[in-house]
Amino acid sequence: MVPESRHPAPAPTDLLPARGTWVEPLPHLGGPPGTRTAHLSDPNLLREDGVLIRSQDPHTARRAEEILATADDLPDAPRARVDLEAGAEEYSRSVTAAVDDIRAGRLQKAVLSRKVPVEEEIDFPATFVAGRRANTPARSFLLDMDGLKVVGFSPEIVVGVRAGGEVVSQPLAGTRRLTGDPDTDRRLREELWSDPKELHEHAISVKVAVDELAGPCKPDTVVVRDYMVIKRRGSVQHLASEVAGRLPEGGTAWDAFAAVFPAVTASGVPKYASYELIRRHEPPRGPYAGTVLVAGSDGSLDAALVLRSAYHANGRTWLRAGAGVVEHSRAERELEETREKLGTIAAHLVRA
Repeated sequence: MVPESRHPAPAPTDLLPARGTWVEPLPHLGGPPGTRTAHLSDPNLLREDGVLIRSQDPHTARRAEEILATADDLPDAPRARVDLEAGAEEYSRSVTAAVDDIRAGRLQKAVLSRKVPVEEEIDFPATFVAGRRANTPARSFLLDMDGLKVVGFSPEIVVGVRAGGEVVSQPLAGTRRLTGDPDTDRRLREELWSDPKELHEHAISVKVAVDELAGPCKPDTVVVRDYMVIKRRGSVQHLASEVAGRLPEGGTAWDAFAAVFPAVTASGVPKYASYELIRRHEPPRGPYAGTVLVAGSDGSLDAALVLRSAYHANGRTWLRAGAGVVEHSRAERELEETREKLGTIAAHLVRA
């Protein structure tokens, strides 16, 4: 998580500051006591309105300038090969097991993901430039910190808080691919709007978002705006809604963040039951489904959901994508949805 100000922002009450990071003292939710769950730093910003490069490190600024200067060469840069079928059979079994749990009444929805290895070395800055040109993300990010690299094109924000106290959450749930053919994409959009499974998945996600924001926001200020519109995000199109409210006097952006994170669109309904199911079927997620955020000294906050990303740590590079599983889910369709989402990042991995 990246604050815009040098001054430390107030942490949620269940997070403890430790040497510039935050740790979460809830080992039953995954990870041993002392597991690092957040990283704070002054940002090196590359803004699109100009372009303005700001960095405390002259080397970083020069490197950013070099990348921009050679950006026109990237369309012809060699791309990495990725096997999108990696882990497919195991994932399908996990979806089937999750559907059984849902039909047994243990939960309503779970977002299950699968990990896909990338065998070739990736140029992360070049991938950021190439992928950003081709995608239509809500937010983009490029991180290199403590041995972890992440490049991503987030489809949604977990929560945004303006300096005046307006709070916005943008749940996305319900997916169909984008082909580039207008007639096909229109047909798939109409299919998305009429699919009972997708409509149900989206509706319960929006309900959770409303219930969560009702906690930190003023009574009767929480509303749903732009219900079930279509958002185009790279290689896919989503059902999207916007839930908004207003903080009371004395309320902070961290109150709103604590109320909605982890995001319902990357966990499930109810959340604690989905956490347990995810732990049974997935290895630790790492940064996937976390957040990259900017916190301002004026009380503002902008938290992007970490999806549609490539990751590198400990000599390994990988991708990850998931799908929302509900009672009427079919394993083959959820598997196909992960392929569609992986395409958002897989097609733009520039080889080192």
